[in-house]
Amino acid sequence: MLYIHVTLVPVIGVVGEQKTKPTQHSVAELREIGIQPDIIVARSEEPLSRSLRDKIALFCDIEPEGVISAADADDIYRVPLVLREEGLDDLVVRMLHLETADEPDLTEWRGLIERIDSCSAPVTIALVGKYVQLHEAYLSVWEALKHSAFHHGRKLEILWVDSEDLTPETVVERLAAADGVIVPGGFGMRGIEGKIEAVQYCRENRVPYLGVCLGMQCAVIEFARNVCGMEGANSWEFNEDTEYPVIDLLPEQKGISDMGGTMRLGAEPVCLIKGTRAHAAYGADVVFERHRHRFEVNNELRPRLERAGLVVCGTSPNGRLVEAIELADHPFFVASQFHPEFKSRPTRPSPLFRELVGGAAHLRSEREAGRGEERPAEAEPSSAAARPAPADAAASGAA
Repeated sequence: MLYIHVTLVPVIGVVGEQKTKPTQHSVAELREIGIQPDIIVARSEEPLSRSLRDKIALFCDIEPEGVISAADADDIYRVPLVLREEGLDDLVVRMLHLETADEPDLTEWRGLIERIDSCSAPVTIALVGKYVQLHEAYLSVWEALKHSAFHHGRKLEILWVDSEDLTPETVVERLAAADGVIVPGGFGMRGIEGKIEAVQYCRENRVPYLGVCLGMQCAVIEFARNVCGMEGANSWEFNEDTEYPVIDLLPEQKGISDMGGTMRLGAEPVCLIKGTRAHAAYGADVVFERHRHRFEVNNELRPRLERAGLVVCGTSPNGRLVEAIELADHPFFVASQFHPEFKSRPTRPSPLFRELVGGAAHLRSEREAGRGEERPAEAEPSSAAARPAPADAAASGAA
């Protein structure tokens, strides 16, 4: 086993002197409970000097090369390369007596950093939720959007929109600057009508839209109300007396008073329908995605929704549960009951998030061209940045 202790080397006083006392005291506290660090990763604003490293090594009784400088990086995804340059990986391998045949291959990761550094053309995605004052509440969604922006060579700009502020009178003004919109998951009635307003705005104005979990439920409710003529359609979660509960509990969950442990959780298979945008995005018939919800699309009203043009593009293996929906006559309007953001990775963005940002980037390019902005040829976005969102579902997956 190996102990790696992450500690802080703060800057104290107007002279900007780095202080090692907090590290020394921290190590002393560890020793009192029988732990002697083998490696110290020192967090600091600026890289540590050789003399400071030697001082920490001396007073903390570790090898000088065991003091790793982890200075602030401008992007969290640059940290692995920083630690590689510091030799942390080689040190761990040596101390644990591991046998490695080759040098670590960080080609893919270095390519990611190069893409991040080259991102200049912006793309604006509006995130519509009710916890937007605390951005970390949507951290996984935020990161998935960043991964997708990297893929398209775009610089992500997030427009944080409080769904409680969206009304028929304000929705256009609040979302006009967005190239794409996402409504993420959530619970409870507060802010629901604002999310539905955002869905309607995207559907009617052909703005790329991605709904996740509650975001899909809001999309179904909006479609039922404004396309199917189901006045007052809602989720049973929000209105038990609605005439059209297009989102409802499964029959086996009705009547359960103790709801603990009854949610659909974890990875489950999703069968994607060939010829749909979702199938093209994933390039697979069956995918495994993670879930966290209890309410589902009401199968009794599902045929009416489908007759009006709502495309069910993903289901459970038995076809009973609606996992994803989309609109065929829209540049990009897809929503999923599952949470694709949970499986997004910096070098492998979630397919649905990737397609949302691709569609948003295309819309922004169209808007800029429509405004007659003159740009020199060399300033044109790269092919990755300017890839359009194709009209047909099969081509969509190629993006």
